[in-house]
Amino acid sequence: MDSIVPELSPIFRLQWEEAQDRYVLLYPEGMVQLNQSAAAILKRCDGNNSVADIIAELGDVFPGVALAADIQKFIARAQENGWIKK
Repeated sequence: MDSIVPELSPIFRLQWEEAQDRYVLLYPEGMVQLNQSAAAILKRCDGNNSVADIIAELGDVFPGVALAADIQKFIARAQENGWIKK
């Protein structure tokens, strides 16, 4: 899983939604409201960063917190939902 380089699926657009006071994923049929953790991960799913890179970068932002398993689980779920492609 760590070598996967996830990228946001082209039908989704990640953006800050002022009215919602949070990041959202927009798609033709609607919108998914994201919590801060989900947004932090999805912002890094740009087709350039591997899962290992994302874990390392967020590990630098939140030192001392074990994030790897949660990030891997979220990315797997995001793939199942079609939000990201690998």
